[in-house]
Amino acid sequence: MSLDTPGLVPRPATRPPRAARRVAGLLAIAAAPVLVLGVLFVLPVAGMVAEGFVVDGRFAPGAVLDVLARPRVHRVAWFTVWTSGVATLLAVVLGLPAAYALHRLALPGRAVVRAALLVPFVLPTVVVGVAFRQLLGEGGPLGFLGLDGTPVAIVCGLVFFNVAVVVRTVGVAWESLDPRPGQAAAALGASPWQVLRTVTLPALRPAIVGAASIVFLFCATAFGVVLTLGGVRYSTVETEIYLLTTTVFDLQAAAALSVLQIVVVVALLALAARLRATPDPTAQRAVAPARAVRRSDAPVVVATLLVLAAMLLPIVTLVLGSLSVGDGWGLDNYRALTTAGDDQALLVPVTTALLVSLRTAVDAMWMALLVGIVVSLIVTRRSHSVGERRVRSTLDGFFMLPLGVSAVTLGFGFLITLDRPPLDLRDSPLLVPMAQALVALPLVVRSLTPVLGGIDDRQRQAAASLGASPWRTLLTVDLPVVWKPVLAACGFAFAVSLGEFGATSFLARDTNPTLPVVIFRLIGHPGEANYGMALAASVVLAVVTAVVVLGVERLRVPGVGAF
Repeated sequence: MSLDTPGLVPRPATRPPRAARRVAGLLAIAAAPVLVLGVLFVLPVAGMVAEGFVVDGRFAPGAVLDVLARPRVHRVAWFTVWTSGVATLLAVVLGLPAAYALHRLALPGRAVVRAALLVPFVLPTVVVGVAFRQLLGEGGPLGFLGLDGTPVAIVCGLVFFNVAVVVRTVGVAWESLDPRPGQAAAALGASPWQVLRTVTLPALRPAIVGAASIVFLFCATAFGVVLTLGGVRYSTVETEIYLLTTTVFDLQAAAALSVLQIVVVVALLALAARLRATPDPTAQRAVAPARAVRRSDAPVVVATLLVLAAMLLPIVTLVLGSLSVGDGWGLDNYRALTTAGDDQALLVPVTTALLVSLRTAVDAMWMALLVGIVVSLIVTRRSHSVGERRVRSTLDGFFMLPLGVSAVTLGFGFLITLDRPPLDLRDSPLLVPMAQALVALPLVVRSLTPVLGGIDDRQRQAAASLGASPWRTLLTVDLPVVWKPVLAACGFAFAVSLGEFGATSFLARDTNPTLPVVIFRLIGHPGEANYGMALAASVVLAVVTAVVVLGVERLRVPGVGAF
């Protein structure tokens, strides 16, 4: 029959609906980062889980239950819970006054103080452990307290490491609070304490609980601090996995503990995400200007100064210890960094390890940034349908999975899965940078998504309506807003890589170690010279990290938290 036959209309070529085309394009763009995470995260974690559940080629979940029934595992789990809980409580109690003083009061030099309080959080965990050993050990300023090698020392190290999380997270929310409800309550006769209890704290509850959940997560997965201060006597789940793998060689027990840790950490992350999703009346408000300090603010200011002093004391003690030589002072410990230490404690000098750390950090930084930018663009673009929104939400959760697995578990997974063809990466110089990039990736994404999500999509639409291509729109609309946060994300990824110890302790070779690994080896070898070298190396690593973080702090976007 001819198409010219009356009554017949040619059918137009069918095209997929616009919503389906957008979802397909979204999945195509996401394919590369999904593949990266699939190979470098899902595969190692799956291999680690299989190590615990598969015995002699058979699925045997009872083996995991047998490990979890051991009395030592119960002690380790309880020690992890109570030390993390106490440290979280103390971090919140100490951090709230500082958050108020540094984000709501016009204190002189408050930007410097905020930066100083941020430095402990990004210090390598091994450096924090060494600093507290020097502070609390025999001959240290607080050695008379007898706290060296006790759980109290571990809790103090965890608090030192995490106060900055509370200060920054709660402080950003506090400076965005609408002051009018509190002013109205005060005008009606409420005392400052009543205003705080009935108006301010209820408004800050999502930020406080969210910060506390993240601090508990960081404490429960702390590695370098606990390993350095607790040794083999006091173990958390994190350090027990390391000891079972490297000392006892019980890979099945290590895998079982890793499974337990994954379940708990993912539950904590889900709780934190739900708390972040709680409607926050401050979310859309501009940053409130800081007010002048009043006499009634004196207790808060004094408390903040005490917190600052407590944060600086271990660092000052570390620096002074590195300069102490016999009965005097000198740079002998720093000159020894070009040697292998007493009794050949090291295979390579500390200076070589520093260069390895710097090269590794650069590689980890560009890897994390490359994947993080793509992920941030994917999850922040406007969704035009329910299906597209669900896909973006699913991808966002998938890309945050590395945050739900500790670095030790990740390094363990790399160790047992990426050592055979077709993915034999054990001899690859990029193995350690890849593991560190995965550790830094969630931080990069969380640094960029608030900024990209805050760009008005109408600006992109206007640029497109004037004929701009997607790339031209990205360069003219997004780049001017996001370049500073991108540099800040680079700095944080670099700093995280410099101090990463959990995964690197499994993967770094003896002939090519990073500086945190070398520091830990030095404190494990007897001899005053080796310990002095460990102190000097810790100062060098702390200075490099602090310089990077202070530079990042100058690029901070007002109203956007760092965590």
